[in-house]
Amino acid sequence: MGMEWLRAGAFFGSIVYALIGVLVFWLSFIVIDKLTPYNLWEELVEKQNMALGVVVAAMCLGISIIVAAAIHG
Repeated sequence: MGMEWLRAGAFFGSIVYALIGVLVFWLSFIVIDKLTPYNLWEELVEKQNMALGVVVAAMCLGISIIVAAAIHG
């Protein structure tokens, strides 16, 4: 096992895929926020709704797994 991961193409490719993954994740969060009847960010930050926080955390994990599988596969 050498230092293949340090090549410029592999390094910058990883950065690009990471940025694409974060962008897709953030866009999907915004879409889901618009589809729900209330403001997720306000409920989580201002009202500190713990139950909604758990649901949003599960949603974030699910979206992250889907994005990672799409990029990897």
